[in-house]
Amino acid sequence: MEIMVSSELCRLVPGFTAGVIQYRNIEVGASPQMVKGRLQLFQESIFFELEDKNLTDFDGIKEWRQIFKQIGKDPNRYRHSAEALYRRIKKQNYLQTVHSAIDLNNFFSLKYEVPIGIYDTDKINGDIDLKIGAEKEEYFGLNGRMNSLHNLIVSSDETGPFGSPFVDSERTSVTEDTKNALQIIYHRPSLDSKKSHQLTESLMNMFIQIHGGEGHYTMIGCE
Repeated sequence: MEIMVSSELCRLVPGFTAGVIQYRNIEVGASPQMVKGRLQLFQESIFFELEDKNLTDFDGIKEWRQIFKQIGKDPNRYRHSAEALYRRIKKQNYLQTVHSAIDLNNFFSLKYEVPIGIYDTDKINGDIDLKIGAEKEEYFGLNGRMNSLHNLIVSSDETGPFGSPFVDSERTSVTEDTKNALQIIYHRPSLDSKKSHQLTESLMNMFIQIHGGEGHYTMIGCE
């Protein structure tokens, strides 16, 4: 599977970088108590921080809002997925456990203040392009509705778009039956290369510790 970044995306977001992790032979199930506990405690910590801070005081939230502006989306109308999680917590609408893969994905997205997508590799067809969504592109998302992808960063295979830092599609969603997965960490462009590698590797190692199997990662982006 080859993963490419479009020239248009690089023109609009010159520092775009993503960590891409591929997992094989994993076992997804109910989250261990350690993950549930850390996710709950971290959400409570963020809630108390938000009593004294604005969402835009968090560097990652602020930077990804700026990226949405750069690609032509109003960040006040289209919230990137990390900001959407923070807004839920601000309302004390805490995230409930789903399964181990989603719970860990949410935990790292909150911790690093960036969107992270996870997809069932066996539901992806062919190579992947990270690009800017075209005017009529859309998909049914995990938010339970059809979503226009116009002027959003999207991941697209031979079938069409399946993922975005805005919301991911239902088509490639990870379930407890998933054995092979692909994870995309949409790094902050301001983060240096060494830290991007460390963050990606840290997530991969914890994911394998919980799910077993094998993993390897690569960094992709705009030179």
